[in-house]
Amino acid sequence: METLYDRLGGQDAIAKVVDVFYDKVLADESVNQFFKETDMEKQRRHQSLFISWALGGPNQYSGKSMELAHKGMNLNDEHFGAIANHLAESLREFNVSEQDINDVLAKLTEMKTDILYK
Repeated sequence: METLYDRLGGQDAIAKVVDVFYDKVLADESVNQFFKETDMEKQRRHQSLFISWALGGPNQYSGKSMELAHKGMNLNDEHFGAIANHLAESLREFNVSEQDINDVLAKLTEMKTDILYK
């Protein structure tokens, strides 16, 4: 069965989406403060590996769990919504279908409790 990872175009395509995504995130005053002390090259690399794994690609992600990565950041629904919207907009720029975007957002929503409430 073709995975969402395959439909989006694999690792290279996901890395390009992640670059556009972080450009949007870093331009957004409501969430960019969370990345002020972040090595963005490393963050982009980790994020593209994580998203690839989450969408059915190979598991090359060896970073922190969602819970540990976001622990103590005091993130809320507004922050989560902003990130989800930036991801959806980034995927649209690469002509990803709305169904596939909805599938990506559903995957992200499955992790929401680990991201926000820890």
